[in-house]
Amino acid sequence: MRVLVAEDEALLAGQIGRALEDAAYVVDQAADGERADFLAQTERYDAVVLDLGLPKVDGLSLLRRWRDAGLTVPVLVLTARASWHEKVAGIDSGADDYVAKPFRMEEVLARVRALIRRASGQASAELRCGPVVLDTRTAAVTVDGRAVRLTAHEFRVLSYLMHHRGRVVSQRELVEHIYAQDFDRESNTVEVFVGRLRRKLGADVIETLRGHGYRIHDAQDAVGEDR
Repeated sequence: MRVLVAEDEALLAGQIGRALEDAAYVVDQAADGERADFLAQTERYDAVVLDLGLPKVDGLSLLRRWRDAGLTVPVLVLTARASWHEKVAGIDSGADDYVAKPFRMEEVLARVRALIRRASGQASAELRCGPVVLDTRTAAVTVDGRAVRLTAHEFRVLSYLMHHRGRVVSQRELVEHIYAQDFDRESNTVEVFVGRLRRKLGADVIETLRGHGYRIHDAQDAVGEDR
């Protein structure tokens, strides 16, 4: 899962970015509104952490611009502004949630997790697919209760597919959500990650629809399509 952090305070931006990366997210950062707008309009994110007090273009203007352009990415607003009417303005401008500074990093992570889950129609912090369970709070994966160790990229592929369970996800979409903006992306590596996941989780967990992409489902629901 991929998150954009738009925050002009370098120390705070670094702290948020590291916390998200430690929680297995891919993170891009923008220190001003113009950069944040460019990234949001040209890249694909699962959530945006947005400071309202950005230079060049402020956060409220960005929110209105994104929503007017049809961007539905979940947005968590960070603000040092304590007045209730500014919080309301943020929500009315298109924010999905907000956290007032100062805050605990655990709260930011919890709210980002919740926004991503809700956006993909998932109600529980534990994502389940047959014997496979992914705990979004701890980034732990188990199969029939047995812990499974995954690499960072394997986890990101599995997490994205499980958040979008039942939907066919193309290789290109996966690439856009498991790599940062400045990473040298290669779509064929997705096949490698999927192959490793099948060996670790079970051959029937991830279905391949040739020419279309991948879909995750309960093993008992597999329909015997090409793998």
